[in-house]
Amino acid sequence: MLTNTNDPRVRRTRQLLMDAFMELLEKKRNVSSITVQDITAYATVNRSTFYAHFEDKFAFLESWMREKFLEKLKDELPNAALSDVGSLRMLILIVFDFLFCTRPYMTLADRQYEPLFEVAMQKELYNLLFTWLSEQSEPSVSRETVETAARIASWGIFGSALEWSRHPEYRSAEDMAREVLVVIAAGIAPVIGE
Repeated sequence: MLTNTNDPRVRRTRQLLMDAFMELLEKKRNVSSITVQDITAYATVNRSTFYAHFEDKFAFLESWMREKFLEKLKDELPNAALSDVGSLRMLILIVFDFLFCTRPYMTLADRQYEPLFEVAMQKELYNLLFTWLSEQSEPSVSRETVETAARIASWGIFGSALEWSRHPEYRSAEDMAREVLVVIAAGIAPVIGE
């Protein structure tokens, strides 16, 4: 497996595979119907090239979800970082919107991939929250407490957004995000001293 993701050739090939997958997803409208063979044929690379970059389709899908989510964060969150409770609210809305936009591509057959997507998104949420909470935490707060707060907050945000995305017709994303923000802000208040 190629490991130097900074190599321009590696980045180009990975982007070619990702673009091929996105185009196939727009055509087929579900993840499970797209095979590695479909992706490589559409990208005009051979299967061995795919496997030089990704262990299997699962690794590819996790990478794809992570990249798409990070792209959305970069596009919609100032500096792709948290700075205050306002940016935390924005992050929550971004997660809700991202899951809402990806839900139409998830059929019953695609449920097997949900754990991959959960792990990819939750890791990125955790990293973002941990960085922010580490910067904001009181000196007396231990690293372990910051890690726990980031873990609970990331799962709380992601889990709420995931459940809401399954039935968005019942409540608006804004209403749900407001309630999630209240709970998350109360949970992290002792960490950041508010």
